[in-house]
Amino acid sequence: MSDDGREGADTGRAGGNADSPGDDGDPDPFDAFRQLRALPGDVLVLSLAMFAFSLGFQATGRYLPQYLAVLGASSLALGAYGSVGNLVSAAFPYPGGALSDRLGSRTSLTLFGLASTLGFLVWWAADPFRTVAVGPTNLAVVLVFVGLFLSQAWKSFGLGATFAIVKQSVPPNRLASGFAATETVRRTAFLLGPLLVAGVLSVSAFTEGFRLVLLGAALVGGIATVAQFALYDASNDSIGKSFEGVGMVVDDLRSLPDTLRPLLVGDTLVRFANGMVYVFFVRVVVDVLAVGARLPVVGDLSPEAYFGVLLGIEMAVALLTMVPVARLARSVGLKPVVALGFAVYAVFPVTLIFAPPDATVLAALFAFSGLRFAGLPAHKALIVGPAEADAGGRVTGTYYLVRNVVTVPSALVGGWIYGRSPEVAFTLATVVGLVGVAFFLLRGREFAAYANA
Repeated sequence: MSDDGREGADTGRAGGNADSPGDDGDPDPFDAFRQLRALPGDVLVLSLAMFAFSLGFQATGRYLPQYLAVLGASSLALGAYGSVGNLVSAAFPYPGGALSDRLGSRTSLTLFGLASTLGFLVWWAADPFRTVAVGPTNLAVVLVFVGLFLSQAWKSFGLGATFAIVKQSVPPNRLASGFAATETVRRTAFLLGPLLVAGVLSVSAFTEGFRLVLLGAALVGGIATVAQFALYDASNDSIGKSFEGVGMVVDDLRSLPDTLRPLLVGDTLVRFANGMVYVFFVRVVVDVLAVGARLPVVGDLSPEAYFGVLLGIEMAVALLTMVPVARLARSVGLKPVVALGFAVYAVFPVTLIFAPPDATVLAALFAFSGLRFAGLPAHKALIVGPAEADAGGRVTGTYYLVRNVVTVPSALVGGWIYGRSPEVAFTLATVVGLVGVAFFLLRGREFAAYANA
């Protein structure tokens, strides 16, 4: 499951209000925090709900593969978990849009929130059933898969709308900065979630501690859902009223701008490579390298707790670099910045699997991994920039639908290889990723607004 998956159209709405120009004409990402109290009530509620669910997803999602392993899942089952997650990410937005059309955004958001909260609870309840056999596995593992379908429901409410709204609110040659501003708010939850898990796991065993985290995620999700239902006014909301059916996807594919085709091919290869090993990052740190750490004040951390710290380091680098790199794109163009992000995606697996079991080295590697997010705003700008003014959401939705569908089997393929040799799985992932980088460098095209950089 990719890191920049669906977080809801409210991100774009909040970002649109927060993207006020700074002294140099760029959207200031920290305005998103400074202006929270000034946002319209419904937008504020929806934005805080997005933050709450993102916090829950990030506190749990990166640890679920380790939780599955503890429950008795095989490497192939872990790969299947990743592929099912990819499938959910690819398939949910369309029925989610249809449901929003029929029920309205307020009701559908409430249902999505309830489903996600229930998903966290299903994950929490799975552990006692690990002794109940179900075919080649056990009921606990099956329940984790059931919880996956439920927990991802809230994410189905509109990646395309986020892109379209940012495109409408930011000048073409400031798109990367606009996306950097909206990403800063969202990624803050990505930073806090793993650090909270690390804190819990520093004082408890993994299974007991992680189940407490799952209860916390369910509590936060439940509060956010109630707040949405009670306070969100969707009377002026057009998001969720524009879905026209799956049949339009074919037409959208045919009309995809030519400039996006090389980007889509390169991106898909890079994401397929990442998907092969993404669910195994926690397994490598915790079991293969088995690296813990001693931190000042905190003391000794288990490998499970230290993994949360590593994720925090990764996201801190992302937050610190997204805005400067987005501004740099105005000088060098979008293409080099996107290629940088792709390259980090590609080379990280091989550097991780062959890393020495040293806490400092791993901290440096995850800091390096954070640079892949530095290219994310430029990547989004390169996707939506060539679209016609009124087609940003459709172009974005089509692009991600194609990419996510193609990458669905990546984790299953990676899991099958990982079960035989983790080193081969991670090395092959890097090879596939580098092919994607090379293709994009050779065939990718610059967005016209940045062409004179």
